[in-house]
Amino acid sequence: MSFAVIGGLLLNIGAYLTYKGKIYQAVIVYLFADICWIIMAYEKDDYLGSAFIVVGTTLGFLAYLKMRSGKMSKTLNKTDDDL
Repeated sequence: MSFAVIGGLLLNIGAYLTYKGKIYQAVIVYLFADICWIIMAYEKDDYLGSAFIVVGTTLGFLAYLKMRSGKMSKTLNKTDDDL
């Protein structure tokens, strides 16, 4: 099984967890999918792609930590004036 297939399966699992409202677990699954894509890009000698994926994964992980600690404000029902 290739890293693309594993990453795709993890993406589907993450989407299902998001649908079920389990956001924290979904983010972790998405991060593991990102790791698969980093490995896949590196194996194909796509170093620029690997770098972009690493930066995106790092930002995603930092957002997860911020979310987990409760420091991220919810903007779902806020207007621009409330932010």
